[in-house]
Amino acid sequence: MKTISVKASKAYDVVIGEGLLPQSGDYCQRALGGICRLCVVTDDKVAPLYLNTVVTSLEAAGFDVFYYVFPNGEASKNTENLVELLEILAENRLTRTDALVALGGGVIGDLTGFAAAVYLRGIRFVQIPTTLLAAVDSSVGGKTGVDLAAGKNLMGAFHQPALVLCDYTTLDTLEPAIFADGCAEVIKYGVINDRPFFDLLKDGVKNRIEEVIAACVQNKANIVEADEFDKGTRQLLNLGHTVGHAIETRSDFAISHGSAVAMGMVIVTRAAVAMGLCPEADLNALITLLRAEDLPTECPYTDAAELAELATADKKRAGDTLSLVLPYGIGDSRLYRLPVSELEVFIEKGLTT
Repeated sequence: MKTISVKASKAYDVVIGEGLLPQSGDYCQRALGGICRLCVVTDDKVAPLYLNTVVTSLEAAGFDVFYYVFPNGEASKNTENLVELLEILAENRLTRTDALVALGGGVIGDLTGFAAAVYLRGIRFVQIPTTLLAAVDSSVGGKTGVDLAAGKNLMGAFHQPALVLCDYTTLDTLEPAIFADGCAEVIKYGVINDRPFFDLLKDGVKNRIEEVIAACVQNKANIVEADEFDKGTRQLLNLGHTVGHAIETRSDFAISHGSAVAMGMVIVTRAAVAMGLCPEADLNALITLLRAEDLPTECPYTDAAELAELATADKKRAGDTLSLVLPYGIGDSRLYRLPVSELEVFIEKGLTT
């Protein structure tokens, strides 16, 4: 078991280990400073697997618990479901001394965290990630939000959790494609700033799962502590995401987040190679590692203008420029300010094999 402390504006622990769900009540009691009312938010895939274990543990620790279950999938991360959850919390008279528990993947974590951020102008919440993607990325750092019709995560807030409890035995029940989604975010950390970690991943993510999760969480904690509110360094975590979000939106979310990020990383790295910024050998190494984890490396959409149009809705846009993350090599990614007018040509370079 490993515990990593995140020293953001609100400090909290990320606990990583086996068999933690049956102990979730004790961990929540310590993190929340006593017992209160809790609403556990989950989805209809996770609920049959883990909801009873978590609720039983919370109740055994003295918490007064109720729960709410959403349909699984990105389509649930919308304003309608956000308001629905807020109404449920109000109907059940949750107060500012109470809390939410997000039990699930990134969609549940983002939606629950945002509800916690805006309900009564902010209450506490706990993240219990059940997917690799949530464990290594979305559950840590305090980014919460929902999607709008124009794009992903365009409504949101920074709201740090009180605790992240990562029981990686939950990954055993993931479908292979969902596990692969998380691998895209894992590989991302190596490409951003950690060549030795990237090389370690050649042994296979699953073979070193606790070490991999802990390394990713520590990496993200370091970045969040340096730039909690995404004004500079933290934007490096968006490697592959600007184009990736455009791909997700173009597919009407039929393409998963991890797959889209994998494609996005290849596109920006290929463009960096074409611009003379990145060695082609590093592009090939990235493609090889992504394929080894069953991730796609080629985008099914070849209209650069269409993807550029979708990408201009990205949160990283500031006026007529966009902040992209470009690999200058594995382990050396940097922020690159690109005029929006040049985005189509940039994506075209990334799509060309």
